[in-house]
Amino acid sequence: MKLLTHNLLSSKCLKGVKVGYPLRIVAKDVKISESEFNKEFVKKIIPKLDWKVFVNAAVQVRSTYDCTNVVTQEFNLYQSTTILTGFTKCLFFLFQIGHGNDLSDELIDDYEDDEEYLKKVHHLLMEVEIINGELICPETERVFPISSGIPNLLLNENEVS
Repeated sequence: MKLLTHNLLSSKCLKGVKVGYPLRIVAKDVKISESEFNKEFVKKIIPKLDWKVFVNAAVQVRSTYDCTNVVTQEFNLYQSTTILTGFTKCLFFLFQIGHGNDLSDELIDDYEDDEEYLKKVHHLLMEVEIINGELICPETERVFPISSGIPNLLLNENEVS
């Protein structure tokens, strides 16, 4: 599940839930997948995001992520391919994710003209993917699993409002 998707999800269909947004994230497996930077797409999607929820989601992914489940991949460091293991791999992975550290709670005014800022937003929206984890309703603590990158928000019959 990409952070763009998370920004759109709620649990307001649960019995007794009034808002159900934003869902809290617990990331168990996270993958970084490079995707082509599309400046125009990022510029157009930013006004549609709940910005504070987006930044908080990025911070949640980093703070709940268990480094033992880093998806194994090769990293090209200093023009040589190096396979990182253990703690070093975890630190590099968290550095690569870069969640929330570079983005403030408030969207900067001139973001449309700041290509580096747009690339950071693109990275978090489109390249960071939660493979396995949980989404948690803020009002009921109901857990929705994320499996193989797909959030399952299906409700049991007795949970529907």
